[in-house]
Amino acid sequence: MARGGQRKDRDAGPERRCIATGEVRPKAGLIRFVVGPDAEIVPDVLEKLPGRGIWVGSEKSALTLAVRKRLFSRAAKQSVSIPETLIEQVERQLLQRVIELIALSRKAGQAVAGYEKVRAWLDAGEAEVLIQASDGSERGKTKLRTPEDGQFIGCLTAQELGLAFGREHVIHAALAAGGLTTRVVEDAARLSGLRMTDGGDGAPGKDLKTR
Repeated sequence: MARGGQRKDRDAGPERRCIATGEVRPKAGLIRFVVGPDAEIVPDVLEKLPGRGIWVGSEKSALTLAVRKRLFSRAAKQSVSIPETLIEQVERQLLQRVIELIALSRKAGQAVAGYEKVRAWLDAGEAEVLIQASDGSERGKTKLRTPEDGQFIGCLTAQELGLAFGREHVIHAALAAGGLTTRVVEDAARLSGLRMTDGGDGAPGKDLKTR
């Protein structure tokens, strides 16, 4: 089973080449950038901005390499400027995207929050994805298990997850199959990649762990 919001054995979909690693990968694991009117690199998380797309793996290491080696200029075939906060912009956009998608899932009845509701969904086989706050109690989180053949998202803090449910904070949540769930999983995987350090949890400054 996959962790951190990543799916296993799913349809890869369209592919693009990462300018940092040279790897051809599914778009779901890449971030699109375009050159703005002022020749500045602009992140396009929603993939809707006009212009030729420049693709970089969603891992922080890939983005850092692209910036450090000026690979954006090479890919754009012109001199471009790169905002000092480019990586932070990407993370902020991805975070907002994940929160909005979970909120829409909640309004559609496809997401629940709270230990008892999540446990009930897991017991009934209704949950496709288990979401747990990165800064929640490890002891408490181990009481719930990721659905068999399901996914786990652990890159959001309790406060960030709370925003999706209109609460101050949320530790446990779950998503049902269908609806926006696939998009939540994909964008959470990209956010997790940006937030991972060399040891693992998708939360800021932490490492992605498997339990």
